[in-house]
Amino acid sequence: MERFYFEKPSLKRKEEIIAFLQEFEKAGSEINGSGSLDRVLHGFPFEEALDRCLSMENKVFAENIGRCPGKTFLLIRENDDKIIGTINVRWDLNEEMLKFGGHIGYGIRPSERRKGYNKINLYLGLKEAKKLGLTKVMLGCGVLNAGSNGTILALGGKLDRCELDPEDGRMSNVYWIDVDDSLKENHALYEEKVISNE
Repeated sequence: MERFYFEKPSLKRKEEIIAFLQEFEKAGSEINGSGSLDRVLHGFPFEEALDRCLSMENKVFAENIGRCPGKTFLLIRENDDKIIGTINVRWDLNEEMLKFGGHIGYGIRPSERRKGYNKINLYLGLKEAKKLGLTKVMLGCGVLNAGSNGTILALGGKLDRCELDPEDGRMSNVYWIDVDDSLKENHALYEEKVISNE
């Protein structure tokens, strides 16, 4: 059985992280949940992007650059030690993020999609949200993104509204998930597939 766990981005995964991000670029796919790591695709040195990513856990640092504090994790498949996805869990949301951005952004590399991995990613993300004291989390995604909508609904997402996101000009669904309810309802389904960092 495949098992998965979260790992903080680090220099030891430099080449793997860059290859992971380049896969999105080659596929023409949007990158979500990378916590600034994707800046390497825009000419920034990896070390600088990594430092910014890890510094976002500091509320003062995040707010000084107009962002919300957040933790970024790599979703690693234990069987082959491969980066399968990323997730960014945010707290102390500002007004802008409460409109569309939400508490959690995530993504699965294009070659590993349609295998149910993002549900595992979100399940582990909700466990991290609980550690941060979040009882309800908001997630947004484009109405045409069937995979993401399906993931959120599978983990107990309740549709709050559907609105035009002015940032990208697309219609977006905004969901809320009760963290404790979701973790309880999905424990039997996902717990044996994850290695938790308790």
